[in-house]
This record gives sequence, C-alpha cells and structure tokens, in this order.
Amino acid sequence: MATTQPTDVTATDAGLESKNGVDLSNAVVERSASALAQRRSKLPSIIQFPLVAILSFSVSSLGYSFINEFSRGELATVMRTWSTQREVGIMTAWRLIELALGWFANFDSVDLAALNLLSHGPLFYLLSAFYNIDPKIALGGLAVDVTASFVPFLLLRPLSGAHKGSSSVPNREIINDRSISILSILLASFIYAVVLVLSYNFYLRQAFVLHFEGIYTIEPAQSALVVLATLILASGIAARGFIFTPLATTGRTEQDEKVAQFDPVEAGLGETLWWNVWGYTSQTKVGIVRTLLLAIVTGVNTYLQSALTINGVEPAGAARYASAWMLAALLAGLGLGFVGEV
Repeated sequence: MATTQPTDVTATDAGLESKNGVDLSNAVVERSASALAQRRSKLPSIIQFPLVAILSFSVSSLGYSFINEFSRGELATVMRTWSTQREVGIMTAWRLIELALGWFANFDSVDLAALNLLSHGPLFYLLSAFYNIDPKIALGGLAVDVTASFVPFLLLRPLSGAHKGSSSVPNREIINDRSISILSILLASFIYAVVLVLSYNFYLRQAFVLHFEGIYTIEPAQSALVVLATLILASGIAARGFIFTPLATTGRTEQDEKVAQFDPVEAGLGETLWWNVWGYTSQTKVGIVRTLLLAIVTGVNTYLQSALTINGVEPAGAARYASAWMLAALLAGLGLGFVGEV
C-alpha cells in the first residue's frame, strides 16, 4: 500500500530558491507575515476598528499620564482643560476621524505613524519653542501620539508590501536603494525647513504677537533647536514613508492603459472632463491623494490643537500657524511626487 510522504518545507523552499533565485529568508518571512495576517483576519471586521480606537485612546491616556507624572504637570502650565462638552466632542471626534481615515484607506502602521508624526509635530514644536516647555517633554508627547497610532495598527493589520520591501512590489530596487532613500529624505526635510523659516520671517512672528496671548516669547528658544532639527529630519523620513514609498511602488494598471489611449477627438464631453480633471496615471493619483490628505490632516490637527488646547491662542493665530505646516506638507509632497515619477 502506497504511503503519502510528508512535505518537507525546507526542501521545498530550497528548491524554490535554486529554481527562481528567490532568497530563502525572504520567502520564509513573507510566508510568516501571510500566516499572521490570516490569524488577524479571524477577528470579525465589525469590531476591528472599534478595537483600534480603544487601543489608541488607551495608549495615549497611559502615555500622557506618565509624562504628567514625570514632568510634574509641566504641560498643564500652558495647556488648558477642555471646559465644555463641545470641545471634548470636537477633539474626540477628530481623533476618531484620523484613525478612521487610516483604517478605511487601508493604511498600515508605518503609514499612520508617519501621518501622525507629520500632523502632530507642529503642536509640540510650538510648545517647546515659544512656551518654554522642556524639549524632552515635547518630544515625549509627540512619541506618545505616534505610538498611540502605530501600535493598534501594528497589532491588527500587517505591513503593506511596499513597507516590507516585498519582492512582489514594483520598483523594489528604488525604495531599497540607499542613496535614493537619503536624497528623498533630505529633499523633504529641506522643503520643511525652508517653508518654516520663510513663514516665520514673513508672517508668523506677527501672528504670535497679535493672536497668541500669554506666549512666553516670539523668538524661538535656543533649547528648542534640538526639537526643530529632530522634527525636520523626522518629517523628511515620515514624508518619504508616507508619500514616496507608496508612489514609487505603484505599478501600471488597466486604468493607465485607458488614460494612455484616450482620444479627445472621439471622446464625449463627460469623458473629456473626467480626463482633464482626473486623467492621471495610478502612480500620480497615489501621490496626489496622499499629499492632499497629509496637508489637510496637518492643517486641521494643528489648528484644533493650537486653538483648543493652548491657553490664549485665538482662532486666527491657530489658522496662520497651521497654514505654514500645511504649505510645507503640500510642497514636500509635490517634490517627492516629482522624484518618484522620474
């Protein structure tokens, strides 16, 4: 009677390696990640996002409790307590919107951590540079916000192929090239630095005088240079991960062929309008959507955090401060999008 021989996983992988030239370690890692994703998918989809929200709020609450204890309430000296249900509702709803955008747009933990670093960083730079908050406390607060978004997504959603450097993603050699990575990070960091310096010299200084009641100084504190340098470099890294990497690893699709074959002579009015408005390649669309999302989330979060959590900040001042970071995000996205499509 014939017996079925058990499959030797190692031998199979070795055969694949010799036949296809695929590194055995990469195959094992990708298979493990796939198995982990399958285990995570056993959770009912209806409870996954609520669980993400609960985990995020829990990590944030725990982190800020530790910071307040460690700093003896230093943040409380300049940050006000929400006094009305309306303010509590606005900030809670906005945090849920941030998480929902990431979850339903199918972002992974790296995407959301990058988005949160870029959109929450302006508040903590403001506190350290102009409100005399210890830079370590400011960086700690930013770390809590980033961790509160990173951990829940890491636990409930696997990394995308682009961020894992999977062999199946297009243009893998581009995102793994060290020189391209360094240059893209430096480009985004340079754009952020230039925009912030010019914004401060042209209109932010006046905004601080007119609309930031109780501000300690309108000149950035020397101690905050560490926060600024760290934040600018981190912004470059985060912008690369959020915009450049997904854009560069987007391959051609059937829609791209339709765009390339579009004939304005034979097309109808509706088709022509669509082509003029949204007739871009899939790669370009990824860059546009992510850049606009980054700018909007950065602008709204910076405005709300400045106007509703810091004592004496008027809405007009919060809007001006948010506009500088929003412009930096837009220009950084444009720059990285241009490089990613070359």
